[in-house]
Amino acid sequence: MDRGPQEPGPLIVTEDENLLDDLLRLCAAAGTLPAVAHGGSARAAGWDSAPLVIVGEDCVHRLRGAGRRVGVVLIGRDAQDARVLTQAVEIGAERVLGLPDGESWLVDRIADAVEGDRRPALTVGVLGGRGGSGASTLACALAVTAAREGHRTILIDADPLGGGLDVLLGGEREKGLRWPAFAESRGRVGGGALAESLPRLHSLRVLSWDRGDSVTIPPPAMRAVMSAARRRGGVVVVDLPRHLDEAVSEALSQIDVGLLLVPAELRATVAARRVAAPARAVLRDLRVVVGEMPGPGLPVAEPARLLSLPLVGTVPWDPHLADSLARGAPPGAHAREPLARFCTEFWGRVLAGANGAADTSAAPGAGFSLRGAPVGAAQSRSEDGGEAVS
Repeated sequence: MDRGPQEPGPLIVTEDENLLDDLLRLCAAAGTLPAVAHGGSARAAGWDSAPLVIVGEDCVHRLRGAGRRVGVVLIGRDAQDARVLTQAVEIGAERVLGLPDGESWLVDRIADAVEGDRRPALTVGVLGGRGGSGASTLACALAVTAAREGHRTILIDADPLGGGLDVLLGGEREKGLRWPAFAESRGRVGGGALAESLPRLHSLRVLSWDRGDSVTIPPPAMRAVMSAARRRGGVVVVDLPRHLDEAVSEALSQIDVGLLLVPAELRATVAARRVAAPARAVLRDLRVVVGEMPGPGLPVAEPARLLSLPLVGTVPWDPHLADSLARGAPPGAHAREPLARFCTEFWGRVLAGANGAADTSAAPGAGFSLRGAPVGAAQSRSEDGGEAVS
């Protein structure tokens, strides 16, 4: 499996073997590998360059002369002890923690430091208005197009009965983790660690299903994985099932814009109403993409009007798409094909809207602009039992 460059981990400064074991475990939980200063100078071990420094109270004396820096956490046996608080002031620590009470906070702090201060990923969910509408194909094409244009991209298959997006992309044998490996995920998952564990297909990372019988995503696992993917930044595309359960609702709550793909026919529009109603109860921004059909059908704007939803645009009918997929080409692979052209235009307008640029090129009601930059789902943190040092 192709792995990108590893983000630099925190620096641990301690000679207490028990504390070191605990801190190594917490770094692993945050999805990173730390550097450890074994004796000698902390500066030489990476004091200035590490994204975070975690210091045991046994080694405060080694930091004299190291100079002040932001991002220092002191671990003491008693976080309320006046002597430990004095040591924290001496080395410029931002917080004093006692373990195990502060473990939850420290895992989050390590992950935040390693991942950096990134804007949350622009997250797009795709739903089919009826079965066989081509929603999975559109989701794959959006992800392939975003990756081809240089965006950091994760494609998440949230439809356990869809057959697997890795199959649609021709990567069912590619090494990497699938959904069952994340079924027990809770709390914080590192964004970089998540991406590196997934199969890399067509320059993007894909979280799909294995060939086993498991078809359940527990809601906490969906929440953890979606949050990790968003924190990584770039673009996240989610292929959603038409039936909404608690896990799908978790995914919808973290999606910036939803695309409801509706073939230009009356029966599909009627079916799409039953998909749209529960999705709109959770998803703050749902829009319609109309799929052209061969032969007579509804006018392009009619499905959106009947559903009372904004119209994003139209995916032209492509009689060659099925043959292209049968030959092993992923959806959206050929930039000049109708589906890829739609995706390129979509990202051009939506990403401009997400970056705060006004979109004036779309026709009235076309609905390409987002309402400002994407906002990540609120993250709750446990009480850490530590002391902030001012």
